[in-house]
Amino acid sequence: MIRALISLFRVKLSLLNGISALAGYLLFPSPIQLLPALAACAGVSLLAAGGSALNQVLERDLDGIMARTRMRPLPQGTMTPVGASVAGGVVIIAALLLLFTAGGAVPALLGAAALLWYLAVYTTLKPKTSLALPLGALCGAFPPLIGWTLAGGHPGDYRIITLAGLLFLWQIPHFWLFQRRHADEYKQAGIPLFGNAGTTGLSSFFWLWMAAFCAGAMLLPAFGLIARPGALWYALFPLPILFLALFRSGNLLFPYINCFPLLVTLLLVIQRYN
Repeated sequence: MIRALISLFRVKLSLLNGISALAGYLLFPSPIQLLPALAACAGVSLLAAGGSALNQVLERDLDGIMARTRMRPLPQGTMTPVGASVAGGVVIIAALLLLFTAGGAVPALLGAAALLWYLAVYTTLKPKTSLALPLGALCGAFPPLIGWTLAGGHPGDYRIITLAGLLFLWQIPHFWLFQRRHADEYKQAGIPLFGNAGTTGLSSFFWLWMAAFCAGAMLLPAFGLIARPGALWYALFPLPILFLALFRSGNLLFPYINCFPLLVTLLLVIQRYN
């Protein structure tokens, strides 16, 4: 059962969302309080876990077709749709209560909006149009915004909008590479691929988006959101992307790009404690 719940909640992906929320919390220029910081990370992680459970309930038929997902608990029959829905609902309620208790109504409402967008827009459109990917990527902008508002920041502040927008840009090449890796399975399930992800090699579309992402990444040190000496190391982040581009290595690009939210959060932690 534990293994089934880990798969249902997609724990690694959920924790990555929590880390993004922590980055938003750390970006706000106020004294760090351990419990609210943990609440931001845990609340968003739980919210993502609950969203994953409900997503798998809605997509259980598609999951049964694709090789990478057919071992999930619903296609395997180790959990029922009702059981998975109850588990997801309980976790979501706990997440929203935690966000509300720690930061008030705004973080909880942002969390609810992100969940609704993920399930009602992305999950619904995914089998119908390739535009589901960029629309769904908007969900990646919510975790840092939730962390920022939980720390006391205004959601319209340019600093958090910059970070949230950057994580939106990051999600497109991240999921494009993921779709490319599993293109045959997506086609078998009838799921449209975004930006020619099913073609061999890395398309010009991908590199144009990567250029926008790398340019956007430089806004953090340019606006002073990541200060020296961390900014000097941070500015080196795009260089391996150029190197990997020369060798057309999508397999190495995928794990490297995945490290970006961890890099930003780590630099913000170091910056706050220096």
